[in-house]
Amino acid sequence: MTTEPDAEARRRIEEIGARPWRQRIGDELRTGRGPTLPITDPTNDTVLAAPATADAEDVREAVERAAAGAAAWGRTTPRERAAAVRAFADVLERHAEELAWLDTIDAGLPLWMMRIDAATGVERMRMFADLAHSLVGHTIPASAGNLHLTFPEPFGVVARIIPFNHPFMFASSKLAAPLVAGNAVVLKPSELTPLSALRMGELADGILPPGVFSVVHGGPETGEALVRHPAVSRIAFTGSHQVGRAIQRSGADAGIKHVSLELGGKNAMLVFPDADLDRAVPAAVKGMNFAFAGQSCGSTSRVLVHESLAEEFTERFVRAVDALRIGRPWDEGVQIGPMVSRRQQERALGFIERAVAAGAEVLSGGGRGPGDGCFVQPTVLGGVAPDSEVAREEVFGPVVSLLRFRDEEEALRIANDVEYGLTGSVWTRDLDRALRVSRALEAGYVWVNDTSTHFPGVPFGGWKLSGIGREESVDELLSYTQLRAINVVAA
Repeated sequence: MTTEPDAEARRRIEEIGARPWRQRIGDELRTGRGPTLPITDPTNDTVLAAPATADAEDVREAVERAAAGAAAWGRTTPRERAAAVRAFADVLERHAEELAWLDTIDAGLPLWMMRIDAATGVERMRMFADLAHSLVGHTIPASAGNLHLTFPEPFGVVARIIPFNHPFMFASSKLAAPLVAGNAVVLKPSELTPLSALRMGELADGILPPGVFSVVHGGPETGEALVRHPAVSRIAFTGSHQVGRAIQRSGADAGIKHVSLELGGKNAMLVFPDADLDRAVPAAVKGMNFAFAGQSCGSTSRVLVHESLAEEFTERFVRAVDALRIGRPWDEGVQIGPMVSRRQQERALGFIERAVAAGAEVLSGGGRGPGDGCFVQPTVLGGVAPDSEVAREEVFGPVVSLLRFRDEEEALRIANDVEYGLTGSVWTRDLDRALRVSRALEAGYVWVNDTSTHFPGVPFGGWKLSGIGREESVDELLSYTQLRAINVVAA
């Protein structure tokens, strides 16, 4: 495989290198005061750009401007805020192709998938604008002759910290709920994939009031400064449970902060004897999120198959994974691109190597992908022991483990015997079993006869190490408000 991009990709890569990448501090676009941080092309591990990062002073100024902007923004009506969010969504939609290309180039994700991500991000922004009418209080008959009211009030300044695997989709969709709720947002994208978020900061000019939306770029030091700022009272993070715990600790050290965390997963797909394999096998491929090189917290990286179906399922599944096309993410027909960085590539390969040493069998893939980039072949492991590392720890790479079970009790025991609890998938034509097993799974988001699909308005989030809080629904919108109760006592 050659990693020489075609003319369109070459033009866009050159534009990335030539752009003066700037952060948005309040309503000002400017270069960060911190050191530069290289952004690499994962198809060949070369530097695309080196934007300057935000230092502590940049973060302090962004938060102070956010606090000033939030004071006025929070006094506007939900309808006015929704209109501004819709206007921003319209602008982003007009730039969707550009934003999709940015994510493809700096994250290594297939262009067709990033186009879907761009559309999803805009759709979710509009969904939260539509939910603005849900910001209501209540009257409570707590006493006779008096009036008892509640009001949902914004927190003020929200720190929104997002990962590398859905750069634009997360930046846009996870901005909308706190804005509609009346907060100002300081967004910190992943230091690996900041380009689409930085571009969003430029596109916000003239749409949102001063201070209401800032974008700061940087590594852990930038995130730490943001979390610890005393004016930040609400923090929302998506990423690993290790970083989520660190954010909880830092936030607690700095004050009392409201924190929501959408963290990792070691998600199980359970295939029972009466499952429709014509649907279940492609769903297992889809559920593993190979289009993101397995870099998804919702990936069904454990497939538990009843022993009566195991041989047939394995044969079909391996054949389907073998057929996946790996290559440059902008090439037509490519289904899996590189991992985001050399570090992530080596981490995934280390899991495979240790799994084989522990007795697992590589049924498909198992090695580096083509060329010198950060590619890992889509990999299927058989003979995986339920208590092994690869069956219990999140790989966050294109590695799926196949396990067998004898009965429903064993399937649930294996599925639940991990520290994560994000998603689950149950495959059966028996409605009683479907309801029984889906209720018994220790997971916050469960599909029956489906995988990976996110439905608008259905709350998404996990149990155990997979996080706290719910997103993609009215629950997310309300989580960016705090209740005020007013009691009017008759004179």
